Amino acid sequence: MKKFKYVYGPVPSWRLGSSLGIDPLSQKIKVCTFNCIYCQLGKKVLYTDERKVYVETEKVIEEIKRVPEIEIDYITFSGMGEPTLAKNLLEIVRVIRKIRNEKIAILTNSSLINSDDVKKELSEFDLVVAKLDAVDQETFLKINRPMDGVEIRKIIEGVISFKKNYKGKLALQIMFTEENKNHAKEIAKVAAKIHPDEVQINTPLRPSKAKPLDKEELSEISKYFDGLNYMTVYETERKKVVPISEKETMERRGKIL
Repeated sequence: MKKFKYVYGPVPSWRLGSSLGIDPLSQKIKVCTFNCIYCQLGKKVLYTDERKVYVETEKVIEEIKRVPEIEIDYITFSGMGEPTLAKNLLEIVRVIRKIRNEKIAILTNSSLINSDDVKKELSEFDLVVAKLDAVDQETFLKINRPMDGVEIRKIIEGVISFKKNYKGKLALQIMFTEENKNHAKEIAKVAAKIHPDEVQINTPLRPSKAKPLDKEELSEISKYFDGLNYMTVYETERKKVVPISEKETMERRGKIL
């Protein structure tokens, strides 16, 4: 069978069920505005906030058409960096909608969400999962290690603005580690202001520099999110799935600890 380069999975996502991944960047090292301490993609990063076409739309669609008949809950844009850096993101989504029936999701760090073009493109997804690991600049720099000039205050403002007009489902993913666990109360307050449809409380369970919090710690943290529709990584079952390409999936996902 011809190899897949840009499509991977499906993966057993605790948030999305059976998730077929699309990597619109597909570079050898991650291309991102962040270099999070818990990132499973390695230490090397090409910092950029310039949007461009990394993979031609036709190449992605050719692979999508070759996906065998398997159970998929979501087609999810994620992979080797920040997917909104792909300038042809919307074009890919619109073509997929013509040939597939599954819901389409994106995992984003929201660093480009103040761009009108990016807001418009994100609005066409059924589910937007936005990262929110910090609400103050000091913690943001420590855990997400963004490129110069990125401010968490502006990201939060952008997510709040986006949610007001978004017709789909907005989820906040919060990755808790030793670096931000003591800021859970403040993060929960900001999360409430955003009014997400769902809050995903996570801790790094894939190999990385950051150590995961245990189940008890995460359970205590989740209490700050009472009143919000939240789920935690330790309390959600994963579906059993078989990826169509083991190599491409492992490069982007890594093993679950």
